[in-house]
Amino acid sequence: MKKLIVLTGAGISAESGISTFRDQNGLWENHRIEEVATPEAWAKDPEKVLKFYNQRRKQALEVAPNAAHRALTDLERDYDLAVITQNIDNLHERAGTSRVLHLHGEIFKARSTQDPRLVYELDGWELKLGDCCALGSQLRPHIVWFGEEVPMMDQAIDLVQQAELFVIVGTSLAVYPAAGLVQYVDPSVPIYVIDPRQPNLRPTPNMKFILENASTGLQTLRKLINL
Repeated sequence: MKKLIVLTGAGISAESGISTFRDQNGLWENHRIEEVATPEAWAKDPEKVLKFYNQRRKQALEVAPNAAHRALTDLERDYDLAVITQNIDNLHERAGTSRVLHLHGEIFKARSTQDPRLVYELDGWELKLGDCCALGSQLRPHIVWFGEEVPMMDQAIDLVQQAELFVIVGTSLAVYPAAGLVQYVDPSVPIYVIDPRQPNLRPTPNMKFILENASTGLQTLRKLINL
């Protein structure tokens, strides 16, 4: 089967009711990103950061995958599909997608502040001060914060270079290095960009823009690729 690689962003989760910060004047649930999503924020006030992500986790449990998530899962019947997501929720997995690479971490996991290789699945939605890893150090959200390296980037680049069809859904392509992944697509590979607001991309001959939201745009995509 042809390799279909899909890059998803906040726009696909927004249709399930998950808030995005870039639609709120740089605020995320009334918080400045610098206050809750940086290593400096964690060092200054870890309790505030934990509380913030506890609320995001609780919210993620209250929503369900939408038609766009299900549409991607349906594509597995006809393609060798892998999803690279900038989202930290688990909606792709809950919709049934088999291969999901989370560039920016996973909200339902925590990791050791002493050894980042120690990663744990969370049981429930709360992570508190005093919750420790096997080494006795505090657990932190398993999230790639602004200013941190993106450890899954090499794997993502490898997937993109294998693509025989590349689709971008629901992302403004404003956050690097994720936004740079499109540069690794072979020039002969068709690229479809689905977003109601056209991302700031330099158009290329192999690129087509579908100016629709994620769910309707993926329906349009299926018609264009005759499935």
